[in-house]
Amino acid sequence: MLISRLKLIAKGFCVGSADVVPGVSGGTMAFILGIYPQLINAIKSFDSEWLKMVLSFNLKEIINRPHFGFLIPLGVGAVSALIFFTRVISLPTLIRTQPEIIYGLFFGLVLGSIVLLFRHLGMSLLLKQALYLILGILFGGFVVTLVPASTPDSSWFIFLCGAIAISAMILPGISGSFILLMMKKYAYIFNAIGHFDFSIILPFIFGIMTGIVLFTRVLSYLLKRFYQQTILFITGILIASLYVIWPFQTRVYEIVRDKERLVSSVPYLPEAYSNQIFYSLIMMLIGLVLVVVLDYFSEKNSTLI
Repeated sequence: MLISRLKLIAKGFCVGSADVVPGVSGGTMAFILGIYPQLINAIKSFDSEWLKMVLSFNLKEIINRPHFGFLIPLGVGAVSALIFFTRVISLPTLIRTQPEIIYGLFFGLVLGSIVLLFRHLGMSLLLKQALYLILGILFGGFVVTLVPASTPDSSWFIFLCGAIAISAMILPGISGSFILLMMKKYAYIFNAIGHFDFSIILPFIFGIMTGIVLFTRVLSYLLKRFYQQTILFITGILIASLYVIWPFQTRVYEIVRDKERLVSSVPYLPEAYSNQIFYSLIMMLIGLVLVVVLDYFSEKNSTLI
């Protein structure tokens, strides 16, 4: 029991680490680590039945019904990572000063997971169900190449922002904060939070709650009824996300609430060899090896495919 909790804390740490890196989502890392279906089901456990128990003050069921045994260790690991990589080792600073090295590691992790998924799925299934993979690539490509657009400040749109951002955060390969930046509402919403403007905060929170309730149930249904097709679609999104996390990019940042946020990036191929290229390739290799090792030892590997 203790060993399994420690494993979950370690996996949560990896999920939290991914959330610190612009363009990489915690959902991506959960998918790589083989805990994605569990995460969806755990989030889904906060349902209408649980809400009824809360309203009736049924403390036993309030505690027992949700998957706290999974969520708490995972959350401890994720929060620990966020604190560690912002207070102890400033990963956001390293991303700006050494982007090729940091993104090299995550590129290797995602690329390795895609290769392993292909191997587990088999060539015959890939050929028969290739349409879902292509649709995932097209959808992911559309999202990661979005440019910031002027959007309304109406409550209905803030609600929509909350629902879309949380759905994107749950879906591997897409960052929720990136979506808010593209919808030109990142600063608007966080300024409202800072000034306790509930006319903006409440629609956003209701949007998040609606997005969680609806999207986790849709994903859970798809994973139960159309498992291989859903995995192929998600794999397609991961392939598209390689565009954003390719180490060699011309990246454009925007100052949002006195902090730089990644707005867009354009990949390029280095023209001349340098130490940065060598270190980046080494980190890619480390990422690939880590995924292979995790795949070999993970007890949850069979739950993905």
